[in-house]
Amino acid sequence: MKTILVPVEEHSLVDSVLETALLLGRRFDSYIEGIAVTFDLPVVLPIDIAIGVPSPVAPETRHEMAATCRRHFESFMRTAGISSSASAGVPGLSFGWRQKDLMDDAFVGSYGRIFDICVVGRPDGSANHPRASTVEAALFEAGRPVLIAAPNVPETLGETVVIAWNRSTETARTVAAAMPLLKRARRVVVLELEGWGVEGPVGADLARLLRMHDLAVEARTIPDPDNRPGEAILAEATALGCDLLVKGAYTQSRLRQMFFGGATSHILARTTIPVLMAH
Repeated sequence: MKTILVPVEEHSLVDSVLETALLLGRRFDSYIEGIAVTFDLPVVLPIDIAIGVPSPVAPETRHEMAATCRRHFESFMRTAGISSSASAGVPGLSFGWRQKDLMDDAFVGSYGRIFDICVVGRPDGSANHPRASTVEAALFEAGRPVLIAAPNVPETLGETVVIAWNRSTETARTVAAAMPLLKRARRVVVLELEGWGVEGPVGADLARLLRMHDLAVEARTIPDPDNRPGEAILAEATALGCDLLVKGAYTQSRLRQMFFGGATSHILARTTIPVLMAH
């Protein structure tokens, strides 16, 4: 995970996103690149007030929003003692900023395809918080893993990793994407819930094969009597001292999760632990 993309927006959790990205970057001596993002707003040139109301997001406003994000990102990195790099081709822990304009969420999905991972904030639906559309663009369009930063940044990242195993294709992809982190972990727990998931190999099978990568892996199966897998996963991960949760994203459709709920939606909104996801 040598290249990290960080969408930057001036919300209340932006520093927790940057701190989480830096924790990850320090583990892999990564290049961390920031981009300024916003929801998809039309760019309209100001017009005569007698004819109509001008757009509140005129080009000069967008440029200033992007400049504010860049100043915040670069100030954070310099304060942390990270050196600037003109490109991702320079090895070692460094940061950069290439896109000068304010980009929409769709750009996160397309540009993220050339990075190893994208780091975003937890979208709990609150005002002045990270937006779900940014997370979903990264998850569904980039084809790369996404690290969800929790509001409170842990002291460590990836020392104790819990894999929420539901035997799905999405979770299998996420485990594969997490291998660089799993190989550096002190402890890996494959967690299953009774009666949860799809048909496939059980957690003990996954743990057995992960041990062939010289990983310290154990398998646990716990009950979920209330049929609330998101809550059960977060509670058990916290009890285990987890500092990174690995979970496949949206193994049910987004529409179904919107109406009926689901583990992904609950974890995205409530997690207090960084979560690595892929779809």
